[in-house]
Amino acid sequence: MPTHLTSATASKFANLALDHLTREYPNKLTHALAGPQDVQGPRTLHPIFYGSYDWHSCVHGYWLILHLLERFADLPEAARIVAVVDEHFTDANVAGECAYLGLPHNRGFERPYGWAWLLALSAQIDALKVPQAARWSQTFAPLTEVFVERFEEFLPKATYPLRVGTHFNMAFALALTLDFAHRTSRDSLAALVIETSKRWYLNDVACQAWEPAGDEFLSPSLMEAELMRRVLPGEQFVAWFGAFLPALAARQPATLFEPVTVTDRSDGKIAHLDGLNLSRAWCQRSLARALPADDARHSVLIDTAERHLDSALAHVAGDYMGEHWLATFATLALEA
Repeated sequence: MPTHLTSATASKFANLALDHLTREYPNKLTHALAGPQDVQGPRTLHPIFYGSYDWHSCVHGYWLILHLLERFADLPEAARIVAVVDEHFTDANVAGECAYLGLPHNRGFERPYGWAWLLALSAQIDALKVPQAARWSQTFAPLTEVFVERFEEFLPKATYPLRVGTHFNMAFALALTLDFAHRTSRDSLAALVIETSKRWYLNDVACQAWEPAGDEFLSPSLMEAELMRRVLPGEQFVAWFGAFLPALAARQPATLFEPVTVTDRSDGKIAHLDGLNLSRAWCQRSLARALPADDARHSVLIDTAERHLDSALAHVAGDYMGEHWLATFATLALEA
């Protein structure tokens, strides 16, 4: 298995995403009904993000293909990528997505996971060099503003973080949002994310890592550390990390160092665990980079990341319950 993102792997992942971005069914809607007028199919409700089994997976599927296009300009799938984005990123379709989000009963729709991936997609569009990128960015801007405003409204009143390893994990959402804020020079949003991260996590010590749960695709402990790596200056982060996981060099807590077992990849919740192996590898590699090369924790994290990668990469494709989203997290891990 590759340990870094190659052009061949990028092509494979691009094809996987292109095959499901416009696949409307099966579909798992997260949809509140205010009346009979809200009984609609996925494409009517979400004229852009109707595929990939659910809204947030469709969002980060678009992030994936555009990220791969940026990384590999000669990607064989480049023309298909441009065509599908051109077809879907229109003023009318963006207005349709915004109209759905604007309904009073949809204020919390996809908070926080989908919010953060939407902003990551927006930042990815802005980073593109293809001729269509400026037009896509302008068209997409109203959606970007919706979720910037929602984070700015929500974070000050969120007294407590959500630490679960599923879509509600706040550390993951803040990590992506902080990346967006830095890449797009949203200084006030960046300051808010940093302040919130410190308020929630700065005093955490001696993490017990009671994980994984049976449907997690994020490690609550490693994801928190990966957020704080972004938030704290280098030496301050190393000190915080040492207090947060003080026995890391001794491979404790032991649960963080063993790839998790996946027993049924046709079960959407159990299939999340392949994503946990990939997202752990992403975090472990990133955290290792933040440590001195002669730090004992560096080699421990790198070794553990390779074993997590090996356990999951072969299963990115095969069953739609994983195939519609795992390539995104495989990309994060391979690039870390």
